[in-house]
Amino acid sequence: MTQRVDLATVMDRLAIDEVVTGYAVAVDDGDWAAYRALFTSGGRADYSSAGGIEGPAAEVADWLAQTMTLFPVRQHLIVNRLIRLEDLGGSPGDGAEVRADFLNPMRLAGPDSDPAVTSPNFVAAGRYTFALARTRDGWRLTRVTVHETWRHMTA
Repeated sequence: MTQRVDLATVMDRLAIDEVVTGYAVAVDDGDWAAYRALFTSGGRADYSSAGGIEGPAAEVADWLAQTMTLFPVRQHLIVNRLIRLEDLGGSPGDGAEVRADFLNPMRLAGPDSDPAVTSPNFVAAGRYTFALARTRDGWRLTRVTVHETWRHMTA
């Protein structure tokens, strides 16, 4: 690899990492316009392993907007990101996949759900698979799949 290819690969990895972080922030902040903007026009999301829906990103964003009202306090922690860039014979391609573990503590809505004085009472964890494509607007998600492996709820 040349230094130019190495630098392009580093820049791609940083940009992809920013998309994954942007995903977590958009969901946690309930910024559904930002969530939609992370996807390509044909992008899809699959939350079926967590009891949710699978479909076009815009439809899933609408579902999330409604569902997340149950959890006024939420924080995605997306860790152990394994980024695999498409390799075109030593040059980076326009596709990538990210596997990343998640831990998602949340607080169910209720009479004592003041964020300043409550702690999480619902935790979900598992792994995300993100598929991305390089577009003229930068890296965008083509697919997000949630692989929830466990959850815990306390009273």
